[in-house]
Amino acid sequence: MTTAARDPDPGVDLPINTWFTPGVRGIGTASFFSDLGHEIPTALLPSLLTVTLGAPAAALGLVEGIAEGLGGAAKFAGGPLGDDPSRRRATAVAGYTITAVLSAAIGSATSVAQVATLRAGAWAARGIRGPSRNALLADVVHPSAYGRAFGFERAMDNLGAVGGPLLALALVALVGTRWAITLSVIPGLLAVLAILYAIRKAPKLADRPRRPLRFQVRPVLKGRLGRLLIGVTFFEVGNVAATLLILRATEQLTTDLGLDRATVLALFLYAGYNLTATLASFPAGRLSDRLGSGGPQRVLLVGVVMFAIAYLGFATNSTNIWFLLAPFLLAGVAIGFVETAEHAAVAAQAPEEIRGSAFGLLAAIQSLGNLAASAIAGLIWTLVSPTAAFYYLVTWMIAAAIVIAFAHRPSLRIKP
Repeated sequence: MTTAARDPDPGVDLPINTWFTPGVRGIGTASFFSDLGHEIPTALLPSLLTVTLGAPAAALGLVEGIAEGLGGAAKFAGGPLGDDPSRRRATAVAGYTITAVLSAAIGSATSVAQVATLRAGAWAARGIRGPSRNALLADVVHPSAYGRAFGFERAMDNLGAVGGPLLALALVALVGTRWAITLSVIPGLLAVLAILYAIRKAPKLADRPRRPLRFQVRPVLKGRLGRLLIGVTFFEVGNVAATLLILRATEQLTTDLGLDRATVLALFLYAGYNLTATLASFPAGRLSDRLGSGGPQRVLLVGVVMFAIAYLGFATNSTNIWFLLAPFLLAGVAIGFVETAEHAAVAAQAPEEIRGSAFGLLAAIQSLGNLAASAIAGLIWTLVSPTAAFYYLVTWMIAAAIVIAFAHRPSLRIKP
């Protein structure tokens, strides 16, 4: 592994014993406010499309499908921008700004086409800023604290996802759906201020030469990081959207409780999932740092194993709310471990000059893998059974665990 992947840049004085730097605080705050902001239109989009604009339910799926697809492509495209320090700053600021403005503008949309355009633009900006944001976070903290820094950022992001829908409900009660979406620009712009503050506190961004824009896929896939990303790919191909977990709980609870009550309880279970993800992210990062150079891989392995156990719980047929609570909470802890460890591992193992590309490739794997997992599991669910679908996902988790367990070992080289 290249020493640049672990050591701070020459001439840059980053404190080893202090991880909670102003830059880390700024980026974590930006993640919180940004998620708080864009979760408001996300929560209210079904109501806006079907009730206010009178569109069919299929329109929601089309709008979200376009936005997610474009957002996934933008994450990969944002990699080269994240490689260059000066472009990294501009991309992060522009990404947060455009996401806030376009998401809030959905509140004034008068047609499905306008909603689709604004949503897709906002998600593309959100995607393209991701690699730059992550590279910035690696810039503002010592390598020995990558786990805690990314754990804090993930916790703040998840906290915003918890608070966004709750804030949406409060705003709808006060000002209605359209104005609630429009007012989401306020937390979005607070995120812009937070990322600007973080950039000002980032010592590693000063006086760097501009680098050419090019995709750096092959260098990223070399050595241990490449082997780890194979394991990450296996995991993501088995990591379904949380909406399928909600559907599983709803279907099982409906038998005894009826559809309306089952839906409400399933959403409470999902809230528990998000809460445990928030609470688990920072401890996962701290554990990653304490375990040393192989810490991110070990934490990632624990998270994958927890997912396998949680999916076995979802595969079991039960109408007991308490039995269903266990896999939801375990899956929440697991995603907190996995997301933190994935980002910490890339920050630690990717050389600084291709770190943006590494984060872009990770984000692309996450997006495409989740799409494949949800589509295939949904097909098995429909054609065979939900139990078969979750056993299929467990198989991917086992395969991912095996690959990740051996990813940290050095390659064997046969001397001539």
